[in-house]
Amino acid sequence: MENFIYDYFIEPILSRTGYNVVNTLTYAIIAMVCLYLIFNFFKMRKISVDKNFVVATLCFVLLGSTVRVVTDSIDTGVFKPITPIHAFILSSHIYDYGFLTVSPGIYVVIAFVFLLSVLSLNSINKLDELWKIGIALWLPHFLLILPFLAYVPFALLIIVLAAIPFFAARFFIRDDMLSLIVGAHALDGAATFVAIEVLPKFAPISYFEQHVVSSHIGILTGSYLFFYLLKIAISFSAAWLLSKEKMDEQEKNYVALVLIIMGLAPGLRDLLRLAIGA
Repeated sequence: MENFIYDYFIEPILSRTGYNVVNTLTYAIIAMVCLYLIFNFFKMRKISVDKNFVVATLCFVLLGSTVRVVTDSIDTGVFKPITPIHAFILSSHIYDYGFLTVSPGIYVVIAFVFLLSVLSLNSINKLDELWKIGIALWLPHFLLILPFLAYVPFALLIIVLAAIPFFAARFFIRDDMLSLIVGAHALDGAATFVAIEVLPKFAPISYFEQHVVSSHIGILTGSYLFFYLLKIAISFSAAWLLSKEKMDEQEKNYVALVLIIMGLAPGLRDLLRLAIGA
């Protein structure tokens, strides 16, 4: 049993080889159970999952992806002691590659901070201030990696490739939040395509796909462009169906939020990582 846990869960983190079928399915099942429990917990606490709450939650997604890139930049040597703060970060080893700074540990840490913030603000009827905490925690981490921006044109290309499907979805679906599902997954697909197939043609840097499904799609089709297009097609279908579904508004918002996070979290991480060449 110990060998099984080490081989499929611990060793992939230590060796930086990414995901496998076993840990992917395990993490997915755990995530679904946690999401179900969290939604029911929100209902019990009378926490409204409205559009403002969704926006505030996405600020914490931005935080998690950026913190992850700080770790990536340190692990790859991109992060340099250019200021006393950067030097302190390096010497403290707070963001060094480890179980709490990479997947799935980083998700647990950010989820804990998020839920603690939600409960604290809800107890004093200040839940509308949630986004401010997310931004306040995100901004210092973004400023840490800002000096290392190196491949901005490629990052802009990714943003354009994500924006086009987003605005197309807005035209057809006419709902900003549901359209963001398409934009988030287009961002993830575009970041993967540009990082693996476009950037290496212009810069001495290379990436590989760590996720099981997307990796197999790229291998089977011979190009991650198909992965990008497939992400758009599937996410648009999901957003369209959700727009037609007759269900409780908060449940619909929660489902939309989960779908957005599934694309936005890895997409933002890949975008920022590519931008600094980490």
